[in-house]
Amino acid sequence: MTSHINRPLVIDLDGTLIHTDMLYESAIRLLRDKPYFALAMPFWLARGKALLKQKLASHVGADITSLPFNQHLIDWLKSQKDLGRKLVLCTASDKSIAVAIANHLKLFDEVIASEGITNLAGQNKANALVEKYGENGFDYVGNSSVDLLVWEKSKQGVVVNGSSRLVDQASAVTQIEHVISKDKNSLKTWVKVFRLHQWIKNILIFVPIFAAHQVITGELWINLGLAFLSFSLCASSVYIANDLLDLKSDRSHPRKRSRPFAAGQIPIWMGAALIPVLILSSLILAQHVGGNFLPWLLVYFGLTCAYSWGLKRLVLVDCLTLAILYTLRIVAGAAAVSVPLSFWLLAFSIFLFLSLAFIKRYAELQAQPNSGSNKVHGRGYYLDDAPLVQQLGITSGYAATLVLALYLNSENVIKLYRTPEIIWGAVPLMLLWISWMWLKAHRGLMHDDPIVFAIKDKVSVLIGILFMAILILARTW
Repeated sequence: MTSHINRPLVIDLDGTLIHTDMLYESAIRLLRDKPYFALAMPFWLARGKALLKQKLASHVGADITSLPFNQHLIDWLKSQKDLGRKLVLCTASDKSIAVAIANHLKLFDEVIASEGITNLAGQNKANALVEKYGENGFDYVGNSSVDLLVWEKSKQGVVVNGSSRLVDQASAVTQIEHVISKDKNSLKTWVKVFRLHQWIKNILIFVPIFAAHQVITGELWINLGLAFLSFSLCASSVYIANDLLDLKSDRSHPRKRSRPFAAGQIPIWMGAALIPVLILSSLILAQHVGGNFLPWLLVYFGLTCAYSWGLKRLVLVDCLTLAILYTLRIVAGAAAVSVPLSFWLLAFSIFLFLSLAFIKRYAELQAQPNSGSNKVHGRGYYLDDAPLVQQLGITSGYAATLVLALYLNSENVIKLYRTPEIIWGAVPLMLLWISWMWLKAHRGLMHDDPIVFAIKDKVSVLIGILFMAILILARTW
């Protein structure tokens, strides 16, 4: 036992101590904060991976406190520390980041890391540790197959977040002291990655053809189905990009911190690889839709990218952008089947979705006091803005209801409905729903996304059913 305690315990960082990789974290932050440096990254990499990491660290640093640390490993390391073992953080990440993490955790006695010349991974790490402690003079904690080269030189090993195959491979080259398993990603995790529940928003693509009361033929169903799937894949790609660019903000949020990328459940590189695949698939489907659908899809994609990269940080502009993005789904749906857009539908949509966008921001402001900050991270709002945001949102919602009421006196209603007077019943329902949504938000009971809340909320569902029943009755009676 004495020799066991006296041997240094060397711990890897990326994927082991933290559920992420600092190289990808730093690259994402550079693309978000200093995108003009993206062109320099290939040249840095050409001069060595260690130099790339050093350059990235010098330009963006790292937000240490919000990183997804492996708490199970940290608890075990603390128990080893209490036994008197020397803990060494040894990583291929840049030393400035490694030192910052070590200072934050106050757990390590020494830090060994890359310093711009040699990338301290695999064989390089093994050589450095053998030179410092001698072969079999240390125990090593790692998580991947590249660590097998280090385990070969260690006396004992600890496998963290590894598969059963990796445990068997490590057991073949060293004595395994301990295994810390990682929770397996379930189907639910991937549902969160793609935000499949958000696809419900794309049903707005079907609104124009129903609003125009056109009979949907088999060909139109195919076009609308392809448009729905194309829009959904495009939206998922943007959701993933937004999650990657918003890692720090999500980790500071009481609910968003559990998102797969923020929590380190899915590797960042995997998300980055999924984005072009989803975009390409979306574009291929869009070409088969016909009409002017593809140009509107590209407008939507361009605006969502602008939102992710900067517009979401501009106060008020962010909410207006969200309202436009919702409305673009309706515009794209009309383009997919060549249905002329109604002025009333567009006016109603923009006011309604602006109200929902303000609800989204208001809900974030409601949750913010728990974080101890006066400002919503990554947004342009302060806590004191909450009453104003509430007023703007309620006003927008009531403006949508006013548009609906004015629509009842238009020529379109007389052409489309047999008994348009019945539609007046939809006006108080609309007022009730807007008031209900804002009441729930005011009480702090609103989901981050009001659309998701409405789908699950029994009152909202009931109001929606009654609303549709009134329209059907006015059409047929």
